[in-house]
Amino acid sequence: MAYATIAAMQKRFGEQELIYLSERDDAPADVINIAVIEQAITDASDMINGYLAGRYELPLVTVPNLLEQFCCDIARYKLGTNDTPEHIETRYKDAVKFLTSVAKGELSIGVNALGEDAKVQDTATIQSAGTVFSREKSKGFI
Repeated sequence: MAYATIAAMQKRFGEQELIYLSERDDAPADVINIAVIEQAITDASDMINGYLAGRYELPLVTVPNLLEQFCCDIARYKLGTNDTPEHIETRYKDAVKFLTSVAKGELSIGVNALGEDAKVQDTATIQSAGTVFSREKSKGFI
């Protein structure tokens, strides 16, 4: 299961960058080489699965937006050459750092172990031993 699509990468990085990143000798240089981009997305998704496999049942039922973002960032980095710009490398390293923390159980991707949306219980519960000062307890002082 891929965590991103070509459309998601195009939305994040633009058509011109995908044309540049997917340029190969055997394909026209003015269109996106779909096979190259799809392979990069598959490789990135497989890498993400390697980090998630120990903590989540795969494939995930719900794919968090964060995983789509990381998949795009990893695929973009892997499509690069030796002169990859620093900001692309930084985003790749951030994704790997996050996924490493998920694998260690330090962070969550926002789904339960079955890959479903996690149930958030964001209601506060307050308990008290009761009132300290009341008319009944103050015996005429109030």
